[in-house]
Amino acid sequence: MGGNEEQTFAEVVLGRKSIRGYLDKPVPRDLIEEVLALAMRSPSSMNTQPYHFHVITGEPLDRIRKGNTERILAGEPDSREFRRGEPFAGVHRERQVEVAKQLFGEMGIERDDKEGRQDWVLRGFRQFDAPVCVIVTYDKELSGSDDTPFDCGAVTTALVNAAWSRGLGCVINSQGIMQSPVVREHAGIPDDQVIMKAVAMGWPDPDFPANRVYSNRKPIEDAARFVGFE
Repeated sequence: MGGNEEQTFAEVVLGRKSIRGYLDKPVPRDLIEEVLALAMRSPSSMNTQPYHFHVITGEPLDRIRKGNTERILAGEPDSREFRRGEPFAGVHRERQVEVAKQLFGEMGIERDDKEGRQDWVLRGFRQFDAPVCVIVTYDKELSGSDDTPFDCGAVTTALVNAAWSRGLGCVINSQGIMQSPVVREHAGIPDDQVIMKAVAMGWPDPDFPANRVYSNRKPIEDAARFVGFE
């Protein structure tokens, strides 16, 4: 599971999937630097490159996991810094439910299994127990810019694809940054940066059931209109 440097771009994109179970195996810093260098070739509006990466492992990551789960279990409301919209509805909610059903099906978590479902949610707050977490932030002075989140999304997409091409798996998530004061403290994130997203990263565990899930994509005809073509 995971890619290699011999893959074509299409093979990387079509083969990549979100990884939610990882081997207990460290990821070398030089490999992460290689992945980041590839990701940072993604398009950036007027070359502003508004993003920063806080790459965390070991004890600091354990402290973030502990703080996240303790605060959530204590009933602390989330404190995400990047704006969030209304809950998904309609077809977007249907797609969210569809992938949840796929994941719970592979994990053997039944609808009435409250303990199993809670354990799954807590895995998210623990960054899926990955050996590495990459916190994506952007410069606060750019808050409100439409281009900034677009650029951060582009570089994060490039990051997970680059990681896959080197045999690493990732999952982009928000649960790991729900308790932003915990993340900011233990990752040492400066006050002039906004915490946007988290990316769990590591070597995929081939025996973890949820790693078998490939999420579906809607067909081209539902996503694209072609104007002016014969």
